Amino acid sequence: MTSTQLLIAWHSRTGASEALARAAAEGAGDAALLLGANAVTPEHLLSAGGYLFVCPENLATMSGEMKEMFDRCYYPVLGQIEGRAYATMIAAGSDGEGAQRQIDRIAAGWRLRRVAEPVIVNTDAQTPEQIMARKSLSADILDAARQLGAAMAEGLGSGIF
Repeated sequence: MTSTQLLIAWHSRTGASEALARAAAEGAGDAALLLGANAVTPEHLLSAGGYLFVCPENLATMSGEMKEMFDRCYYPVLGQIEGRAYATMIAAGSDGEGAQRQIDRIAAGWRLRRVAEPVIVNTDAQTPEQIMARKSLSADILDAARQLGAAMAEGLGSGIF
């Protein structure tokens, strides 16, 4: 039997990705295991039924801390998590596509199954000051993150994915 636990793995520098992850965890309720990327182990991935990966895009790539999580965990779980559900949320100053592509390539290697469209939050931060500043997200964006967490938890709990 597959676990109904949703692992929400996140990294954030300026608060946007953390706010998205926390809102998703709120929506998922007791099904959520919210962990910073630096705390995620292969055992967490193996025990979860699905994953929500949340990070910023930095210089057109996923954040280094998120990449480190994938580097540490990729081979220890390879061949053991095929078919599990995943989704992503990216906080970006512009399009977020670079980080999204990287995560999708890793997920393809693990043979994960995307169950929700990518969520890319564009903060329009373009100057060094804007990029490094703490971010606040709108209530609508945080509500969408809550809804994604709830939908993933419901899908896992009901056996849809």
